[in-house]
Amino acid sequence: MADEPQGEGAVPARIKRHRLPTRLWHWFNALCLYVLFSSGLGIFNAHPRLYWGQLGANFDQPWLQKARFGSWLTLPAQYDLAMSRRWHLAFALIFAFALLAYMLWSLVNRHIGRDLAFRKGELKPAHVWQDIKDHARLRFPSGEAAARYNVLQKGSYVAVIFVLLPLMILTGLTMSPGMDAAWPWLVDLFGGRQSARSIHFIVAWLLVAFFIVHMLMVLLAGPINEIRSMITGWYVLPKARDREPKP
Repeated sequence: MADEPQGEGAVPARIKRHRLPTRLWHWFNALCLYVLFSSGLGIFNAHPRLYWGQLGANFDQPWLQKARFGSWLTLPAQYDLAMSRRWHLAFALIFAFALLAYMLWSLVNRHIGRDLAFRKGELKPAHVWQDIKDHARLRFPSGEAAARYNVLQKGSYVAVIFVLLPLMILTGLTMSPGMDAAWPWLVDLFGGRQSARSIHFIVAWLLVAFFIVHMLMVLLAGPINEIRSMITGWYVLPKARDREPKP
């Protein structure tokens, strides 16, 4: 849905960019990931070492060993393994069902096919490389092109929603003794509980990297317009740039 064009060939000034389910899931997702990440660091502080394979204990050789994360990063702020686990497990369950509901709803309302599916020619190396160069030069889409996700946005959103988040859930389940008994194939799938813990940790930091890049792009593209669109759904299209003459 968009405002009426102002004259022949004009581009609508405003469009309905994000539907309500997308907006609700976006903010709920942000809250869940914050609680999961901060409580997960609290759990990690109980044994700040990572291993590959089935086993991992004080005298085994870790591939990563570090000091505990500071209290300003963890939930709760003071070291409390039991409370960190309660926060983590409660929000993990809520988040998993919310993600499943969002995926199903996105299929029903065609959000995936309409907004996230790659169009013909978008994955050509030349097209992807051009999009990378435009972002590096801070030349963000304008006019009608700004109403659609570009190829880098699609790629990152698809990777997060359909790869990283499910991987977080599955590796988290693999670390549960109860799930090991119910679904022993999970342990084999990830090469052991310690490997699953390592993958869980790596993916968590990949999501943090995505968040940092996402916030940077919001700030550079115009934070008021971008945040307003994720609250109200309405997005003001940036004025179309004149085509630059080819050298």
